Amino acid sequence: MAQAFETRARLGQAFDLPQEAFEIVVIKVTGDIIQDRALKDIGGKGLFTREIEEALLDGSIDIAVHSMKDMPVEQPQGLCLDTYLPREDVRDAFVSLTHSAIADLPEGATVGTSSLRRRAQLLARRPDLNVVEFRGNVQTRLKKLEDGVAVATFLAMAGLNRLGRDDVKRTPISPEDMLPAIAQGAIGIERRGDDQRIAAMLEPIHDVVTGQRLAAERAFLAALDGSCETPIGGLADLDGGALRLRGEILRVDGSEVIADDQTVSIADGAALGREMAAKMLEAAGPGFLHA
Repeated sequence: MAQAFETRARLGQAFDLPQEAFEIVVIKVTGDIIQDRALKDIGGKGLFTREIEEALLDGSIDIAVHSMKDMPVEQPQGLCLDTYLPREDVRDAFVSLTHSAIADLPEGATVGTSSLRRRAQLLARRPDLNVVEFRGNVQTRLKKLEDGVAVATFLAMAGLNRLGRDDVKRTPISPEDMLPAIAQGAIGIERRGDDQRIAAMLEPIHDVVTGQRLAAERAFLAALDGSCETPIGGLADLDGGALRLRGEILRVDGSEVIADDQTVSIADGAALGREMAAKMLEAAGPGFLHA
């Protein structure tokens, strides 16, 4: 909802229209409804988009607002994803009521996360920790910490910032220590591919820099055939006309990490993403991502 409100505000500002000019339609998706099972066991990333995309295709809604880290790399036929809002903080946040950093956790401590990436990255650093499934919104996860289900968890800094949750005690984790999910912190807006009226409305709110960064990151993800079943981290940053892409793939248990870090021109970002993925897959060998 916070992401939908931001999109509405940006559209209103771009066209000098009041809030009432836009109707926000709330669509419950399977990924939010089913909270007691891991995403990989019930269908992966598409669980956060399927019902919304069906509403787009049947004309019930005109645009769909998505968290880009939840988006599959391919859109259904007839849909287009080419508008991105300015990216928020990309970092993960370490959240605990009793500890301030991963290094502070006692041996064997229980940490909750629903992310295979975070699980693998955590176990790569601290194989002694006990990692348990931990799904739900911010409030649900904080309640689980209070109830002692785990002593720590991870949330996206972007989500905490958008929700204005300054009350949540957190320690941001540098991408140097934990690469975020592909497209973390970015909001994408999906539309029907043939709807030129909507395309024209979205053009003024598109952030070019975010689009350039995501082009590299999502090309990397696509070439790895990334899903909720694959521990993958990646981040593109721009510096002048250069694009730096960092990427990594991990074994699910964190026992092995393959990483790369390269810089090219911005125009070559997507090509670098594909090349980096191919290089990693060759180094990893068959079955690495699901081992």
